[in-house]
Amino acid sequence: MIEDIITDSEDRMKKSIVNLQKEFSKIRTGRANPAMFDSIRVEVYGTQMPLNQVATISVPEPRLIVIQPWDKTNLGPIEKTILKSDLSLNPANDGNLIRIQIPDLTEERRKEYVKLAKQKSEECKVAIRNIRRDGNDMIKSLEKDKDISEDDSKAAFARIQKLTDAYIEDSQKLTDNKEKDILNL
Repeated sequence: MIEDIITDSEDRMKKSIVNLQKEFSKIRTGRANPAMFDSIRVEVYGTQMPLNQVATISVPEPRLIVIQPWDKTNLGPIEKTILKSDLSLNPANDGNLIRIQIPDLTEERRKEYVKLAKQKSEECKVAIRNIRRDGNDMIKSLEKDKDISEDDSKAAFARIQKLTDAYIEDSQKLTDNKEKDILNL
């Protein structure tokens, strides 16, 4: 029973870290990164589809992204969607593909992105602490129902706390690295 609770808590904490990595991949650093477009959905064929399902996204140079739709009739909708997005990018449509130059980030914009990264990190840490609380509550209820001894519950609390500390540290490392990426260009 205790092992199941700890395993479940660890799995959920891992998912929080994976989610944080996905969130960080959406934050611009001044370098071209196809992951910037993961949240972009384009209206094609009467439905909303992820951009990476209607086009190939490549990075031929550090500051250039090339988007080549599989169907050239989708060039217009893709271009409009990118212009409307919150990425602040200007796509150049040449009739066959879309080129996007990634501009340098201003100091002000860098600070905004660092602030956003820290916010996402804090949300991740809160999620990890909530998972710890859920695990601890389950262990308390097992102890209250006399399914486990007081010593077993104390040991389980310690293990869950150790997991929590490790995942919060992972979150902080990811945040520090993202901050360096944003500021040191």
